[in-house]
Amino acid sequence: MPSALDRIRVGSAPDSWGVWFPDDPRQVPWERFLDEVTEAGYDWIELGPYGYLPTDPARLTDEVTRRGLKVSAGTIFCGLHRGPAEWDATWEQVGRVAALTQAMGAKHLVVIPSFWRDDKTAEILEPPELTGEQWGHLTRGMERLGREVRDTYGLDIVVHPHADTHIDTEEHVERFLDATDSDLVNLCLDTGHYAYCGGDSVKLIETYGERIGYLHLKQVDPDILAGVREGGVPFGPAVQRGVMCEPPGGVPELGPVLTAAQELGVDLFAIVEQDMYPCEPDKPLPIAVRTRKFLRSCGA
Repeated sequence: MPSALDRIRVGSAPDSWGVWFPDDPRQVPWERFLDEVTEAGYDWIELGPYGYLPTDPARLTDEVTRRGLKVSAGTIFCGLHRGPAEWDATWEQVGRVAALTQAMGAKHLVVIPSFWRDDKTAEILEPPELTGEQWGHLTRGMERLGREVRDTYGLDIVVHPHADTHIDTEEHVERFLDATDSDLVNLCLDTGHYAYCGGDSVKLIETYGERIGYLHLKQVDPDILAGVREGGVPFGPAVQRGVMCEPPGGVPELGPVLTAAQELGVDLFAIVEQDMYPCEPDKPLPIAVRTRKFLRSCGA
C-alpha cells in the first residue's frame, strides 16, 4: 500500500465535466454535476465559471451541504499586465466571485492570466511575450490583487500558469515567482498545463515549494501534445483533440507529484481537472470514478 498522503485534500471541478462557461447547451446541468461528483467519491469542488452553479450563497450552501460537498476555491481571469487601467474591471469580477467563495467557507481564489491567443479561433490577440514594462504591471498588479483580496475577503490568491497565457513555461513561471512577494502571491500549480508548456512539476515543487499554494491535477497525452506543438494549435482545439487525458495514461506521473507535495508538510488542495469541453454528457462520470480510484491507489 502507498503511504497515506494525509496533507493532500482531493477534489474535482466542473471542468472535469466539460464545463467552461456559465451557460452553454453543450454542458451538463449543474445539478447533474453536483450529483455525479458526489457519486464519484469527491468531497471538495471548485465553483467553476461564475454563474454555472447557483450564485445565491444560501441556495448553493444548501445544494452542496446536502450532498456532503465543500467548496475549495473560486476562479477569475484577468489581464493585469495591461496596466492600472485593467484594475477596475478586474476588481468588479473579483467582487462577485470572491464574495461567493468567501460565503462558501473557501479560502482560495484561483487567478488565471488572460489568453494571448483566442482559444477557439486561434486569433493572435497580443504578443506571446511581455515587455519588461508589462512584466512590471503584471507582478505589481498581482501583488495588489493579493493584498486587496486578503484584506477585503480573507482569501489567498493562487496564480494559475496556463497554456496560451503569459505565465506558462518554466522560464515565465520562475520569472513571475522571483518578482512577486510570497506573502501576497502564490501559485496554483496545474500539472497538466505545466507539462503542456514543457515544465517539470516535481522540480517546481522541490525548488519553489514555499510558493505552491494549491494544485490542479491533470495529465497530458504526449503524442497528441507533439502534434499540437508541431501544428501551432491553440488550447481550445487541442482539448478537443484530447490533449488532456485520463490519468494515469499521460504525463506527468501524478504519484511523484503528490509525494513531493506531501513532503512540503503543509495542507494542500489537489483538485482534479481534466479539460474535456465539449463532451458527451455520459462521458465524465465513469472517468471521474476511475480517477478517484487511481488517486486512492497513490495514497490520496
